[in-house]
Amino acid sequence: MQLLDGKVVSAAIIQQLKSKVDDRKQKGLKTPHLAAILVGSNGASETYVASKVRHCEQIGFDSTLIRLDDNISEETLLQEIEKLNQDNDVDGILVQLPLPKHIKESKVIEAINADKDVDGFHPVSAGNLMLGLPSFIPATPYGIMLMLEHYNIPTAGKHAVVIGRSNIVGRPMSVLLSGQSKYGNCTVTLCHSKTDDLKKHTLQADIIVAALGKPGFLKGDMVKEGAIIIDVGITRVEDSTKKSGFAIKGDVDFAEVAPKSGYITPVPGGVGLMTIGALMTNTLQACERMHG
Repeated sequence: MQLLDGKVVSAAIIQQLKSKVDDRKQKGLKTPHLAAILVGSNGASETYVASKVRHCEQIGFDSTLIRLDDNISEETLLQEIEKLNQDNDVDGILVQLPLPKHIKESKVIEAINADKDVDGFHPVSAGNLMLGLPSFIPATPYGIMLMLEHYNIPTAGKHAVVIGRSNIVGRPMSVLLSGQSKYGNCTVTLCHSKTDDLKKHTLQADIIVAALGKPGFLKGDMVKEGAIIIDVGITRVEDSTKKSGFAIKGDVDFAEVAPKSGYITPVPGGVGLMTIGALMTNTLQACERMHG
């Protein structure tokens, strides 16, 4: 069993991005600028946004954080997005999800200029990804692909099972793994809550991507020897032994599955860190597309 260490891979990506940004600055080119909107004070969202801002500083990006009350109207939020759309200095825009229930997420995502959609959620980005055209790839699936590339894990001809069909992870992950690329060309099965006999599918899988949001769901008897296990789950579970009062758990029962796996991502320290690296990569690409 080999650990797919998100700390190692993300650190390498961040260093590469920092070198590119330093080079841009030396040449007098524009500094990439990421703007984030945080609505309300959700604990997990606060943590994610703080990490994104910190990584911007580390790489040398400019960053803007706009904090809005959770009772803000949808119209006001859309107005804030439009200001960022019109700001030529802002290269990437992200609105931290989830949003309060009175705000329609799809409407907010569609309001972002597709050229600044560094989260990769806009319908234009999704359509380009499906067609194999240049696109901003959703950060979590993109981060997983960067991890496979870093460890040079062969995927062509492998059977990949993706558990979860969200537009943010499951669906784009299935497209990337089945696509014509060095770390694609898999035969992909997309499983979900209505899949009959899920275990039958996972036992056939060479690669499993677990992205369903249920802590410890994937057990040792559900995977075959030598499988590659990618755990996307990040769920806060109450734990009185922790100073914070909670522990972060993945969708994979690590203790059971790790001994059988060929490669496996830990939680924390795996895919979550890769998501940040991929987002930062998208931001630099947005700047390069718009300003050279």
